[in-house]
This record gives sequence, structure tokens and C-alpha cells, in this order.
Amino acid sequence: MLPIHLTAAQTRRLWLHAQRLDTAEPFGSGPAATPAAVAHLGYLQIDTIYVIERSHHHILHTRIPSYRREHLHQAQTVDKTVFEYWTHALSYLPTESLPFYVRAMRREWQRRVVWYGKVSPGDLRRVVSHIRRNGPITIRDMDTEVREAKDYAWGSRKPAKRALEAAFYKGLVTISRRAGMLKTYELTSRHFGWDRPPRAAIERDTLHYLLDRALRAQGVVSLDSACYLDAGRKPAMRRLAEASVRRGELIPVQVEGAGSTTHWIRPDALEAVTEPAAEQTHILSPFDPLVIQRKRFRLFFGYDYRFEAYVPRDKRVFGYFVCPVLIGDRIVAALDLKTDRERERLLVQRWHWVGRGGARAYRRQVEEALHRFERFQLGRS
Repeated sequence: MLPIHLTAAQTRRLWLHAQRLDTAEPFGSGPAATPAAVAHLGYLQIDTIYVIERSHHHILHTRIPSYRREHLHQAQTVDKTVFEYWTHALSYLPTESLPFYVRAMRREWQRRVVWYGKVSPGDLRRVVSHIRRNGPITIRDMDTEVREAKDYAWGSRKPAKRALEAAFYKGLVTISRRAGMLKTYELTSRHFGWDRPPRAAIERDTLHYLLDRALRAQGVVSLDSACYLDAGRKPAMRRLAEASVRRGELIPVQVEGAGSTTHWIRPDALEAVTEPAAEQTHILSPFDPLVIQRKRFRLFFGYDYRFEAYVPRDKRVFGYFVCPVLIGDRIVAALDLKTDRERERLLVQRWHWVGRGGARAYRRQVEEALHRFERFQLGRS
């Protein structure tokens, strides 16, 4: 099948529709909107930086104007419709997708715990037995233990901390609740009420899951976007996509500016190109799914976003914690934001207009969005 050609504007339209950033309240309101959003997006990256609101809350607020932080707590701790595990980063995931991570829990957990130093089988048994006997714990419950020398700069000096992390990545325990960044660990089987754990999905089914997730949340996908930070799966993913084209389930696409890189879409996704969309204004998290794949973001939006929090102060161009501002299908501004919680104010430390000409015509929309975001930040909305 010969590829069809899409302009940059058409691909933006498809991606924005898939990300549900082109309508005012795509997932409805109330607590049920939160697991619905996570299920649609596929994952919700968890962020430890607290300059403004943490990214997992920010991303949900962007798509659910009535979102409350307790809605995510209810989904994780009460309803248990989402759980935490590693995708390209630590993320919230829909619980229904857990079988696709069981294999990683069994085979790849060592790749994660290397960050925390060595963990002996005895350490693992002791921490799991402690939770089984005494109930859920946080790392603060073990503050009295003897600390050891760190293996390296960011390693934990607490053996129990390392054992907890190992047990988490191995799937023996899960994070049953969060209070800020303080995690409570519970036995996975007890948290979910399992008599037996779910069976691991076979690799073929996992590939289908990952491709379906990308198509649902991205609209137009490439090999890079479907296998983001997962290069080992690219050969098999390419074969799957090409077989789907032969069956008529996918259409190959050439995207303006992408050179010879092939993208794919589902046939019914093309309807979004022709449907008119209301112009929405969003202040985006640096970790929003629309922004996090920088190369794709630059191709579709013509904006080379750079997260400068890890850049030395004298080399920053836009600021420490810069949020892109989306209006319609254009990135019009980049705002370096900080929440002053003591004075209860959202501070705009730097304001940069993005794009060619006419950007200042959007000042009113941006200021209105800032007021909405400040109310959310400070719990006033």
C-alpha cells in the first residue's frame, strides 16, 4: 500500500485529538474521569519535582478541568483501577494492563534496582515477611535501622529501602498509596485481593498492547514513538506494523518534514483531520505525553522544547521549569513558572513568546489560563 501524505497541520490535528486536548472536558468530571484518562493515555508519568504542581496531577488537570488530587488517590488506593510501575519512567498505569508488565517484573527488575545497590535474597525475604506480618509500611517506618555507606552518590544507605525498591520492581509489593512523594508499600496480592497473580502476557500480545496504546494516544505513530526508550522491541514492532498494513488495519503515512520515516494510522483516525475543533488553551507540563517525546514534538509543532532544570543556570535560555502554552494547534509561549505556596501565588518568572508574529494577540487567553492554573495549584478551584 502506498503511503498517504499528511501536512504538519493535519498530523498535529490527529495527535491533539488522540491526546484529548482539542475538547473542553473529554473524560467528563468527577472521580471516574481520572482512571478513564489514565486508561486512554496508557500511562501517566510521575514527577518528583515540586516547583509547581507535580506532573501527574498537572497532566490530569489539563484534560479534566474539575480534577481534584484526591481523585487519583481514590483510583490508586480505594478503587485500585491504577497502579504504579516503570514504563520509560515511573508512571501510573491502568490496572487492566498489569499482565503486560509481569514479564518485566520477573526478568528485568535487576535493571532498576542497580540504582539502589546490592540486595540479597535474605533482605528481600525479610522486608516481604515484615509487610506480611505487620501490614503496609513506608520507608519512614524503618528510620531506626542502621545505615550503611552509600554505594554511590544517589544510592540509599538504608538496606530496607533498597529491599523495598527491589521487591517493588520484582512485583512482590506495590505502592498502595502516596502522600506527596511518601510511598506506602503493601503486598501486591493483598492490595489487589488476588488468590493468584495474573499470568504474564506473551511477548506477541505485549507488542499488540504497546502498538494499540500508541495508536490510541498518539493518533499518528512511528517506530520511535511506539517504542519510546524501548529500542530492543523495534524490529518486532516494525514487523507487527507492516503485517497490520497488509491486513488493512493500518495505513502507512508520510508526514511533512519527516523525510523517509514512515508513520502509521488507523483508517478511522483520518476523520479527525476533517472535524472542526474548538480552540483550547493549555499550560502543559514538561512531562505531558504531548511534550515528553521531544523529537516528535519538534517535528509536529516546529518547537524545539528543552527542559532546562538540569542545565547550569548561566546556560538556560527560557528558565528552570518552563511550561509550553498550547492554543489550538500552536505552541505560542513558554512560561517559566514557580508556585509560591507561602504567599499563595503562581509566579511567572519569565515569559517568552514562541513562533512568528502575532503571538501577543494571545495574551488574554494565556492570562486566563494562568489564573485557572493558579486556582488549581492553590486548591481554589
